[in-house]
Amino acid sequence: MASVTIDSVRKSYGAHEVLHGIDIAIDEGEFVVLVGPSGCGKSTLLRMLAGLEHISSGRILIGDRVVNDLPPKDRDIAMVFQNYALYPHLTVAENMGFSLKLAGEKRAAIAEKVRPAAEILGLAHLLDRYPRMLSGGQRQRVAMGRAIVRNPQVFLFDEPLSNLDAKLRVSMRAEIKNLHQRLKTTTVYVTHDQIEAMTMADKIVVMHDGIVEQIGAPLELYDHPANLFVAGFIGSPAMTFVPGALDGDGWFRAEDGTRLPLADTGRARAGQKLIYGIRPEAMALGGDIPLTVGVTEPTGAETHVVGTLGGADITGVFRDRVTARPGETLGIRIDGAAAHLFDAEGGARLSG
Repeated sequence: MASVTIDSVRKSYGAHEVLHGIDIAIDEGEFVVLVGPSGCGKSTLLRMLAGLEHISSGRILIGDRVVNDLPPKDRDIAMVFQNYALYPHLTVAENMGFSLKLAGEKRAAIAEKVRPAAEILGLAHLLDRYPRMLSGGQRQRVAMGRAIVRNPQVFLFDEPLSNLDAKLRVSMRAEIKNLHQRLKTTTVYVTHDQIEAMTMADKIVVMHDGIVEQIGAPLELYDHPANLFVAGFIGSPAMTFVPGALDGDGWFRAEDGTRLPLADTGRARAGQKLIYGIRPEAMALGGDIPLTVGVTEPTGAETHVVGTLGGADITGVFRDRVTARPGETLGIRIDGAAAHLFDAEGGARLSG
C-alpha cells in the first residue's frame, strides 16, 4: 500500500478550469471517498490520479513518487470502472488474469493469483463462465477481482455500484468495505451517493464546483458541517434550513416570527441574516413549535413528515406513528443543542 498526495492540482480544458487547486492527503491503507453532485470534478480527479487525464498544474504523488508524467501502467494502481469493462469473449478467470497475461506472467502463476482472489469474492465456482452468464453483482465482483490480482499500491473505484439495483448496492457496499478491511490497500472511491460515502469511508472529501468544501470523518462532517453546502449534501433526509435572525433573548426568530431554540449562538451577531439548520431526527412530537403538515411518509419504524415550519419547507423524522392530514398543524419540539447557525450570505457555519 502507499499514501497518495494531491498537491495544488488544477485541471483546465482550454480556458475553462474545472478543478481549482485541489489539496488532499491520503494515508497508507485509508479508504477515502470523493463525493459530490454530478459535474463537481470528482471523476476527473480520479482519472488524473489514474493517469487517464493530463494534469494542468500541481503534483500527484503515490508514495514518494511524483506520477504526473507516468503512464497508467507504471503507477501501480488498479481501477474498477462503473461499467465493469469486462471482455465478453473471455471467461471469468481469463478476465481476472488478463492484466497479468499482458505483463508476461506464466499461466500457472496467473492461476495461483486468480484462485485466491476468486475465493475472497465468492467467484470460485464461476471461473469458467462468461460475463453474459453473470448477474450485475457478479460482474462487478469480477471487475474487482481483476484489480485484486494485480496487488496494486492503490485501488481506484469510479462509481462502481451505480448500475446495480438498490438492494444489491447495499450488499456490495458491505462487500467492498469488508474487502478493504482484509486487504488494507489504500482506496480512493468516487460516488455521488452520500449514503455510500457515509457508510464506507474512513475519510470523506466533499467536492463542489471544482473545489474541496470539507474533508473529514463521516460523523465529523455530519455533526459539524463547514458550510451550508456540506450540511445540505451530507445526510438523508437532508438538513432542514430556516432563514431568519437572532432575537434579543438568544433565540432564533424565523421570518414569520416563529422562535426556534439554540444552545449556542457562536459567532452569529444580532441583526445578521442567518440560516437555522436542524437535522430531521432532532425534532420530536409534543412541543409548542408549529409544523404544518404537507405529506406524511411512513417507512415502518419512522414517519417522515414534509411540511412547513417558520415559513420554510422542512422534513422531520419521527419515531411515532403520525396520522395527521395535509394542512393540519403538529406541535413539535427541537433539540437546541443540535441546531446550527449559518451565515446567509457566505454560507459558513457560525455555531453548532
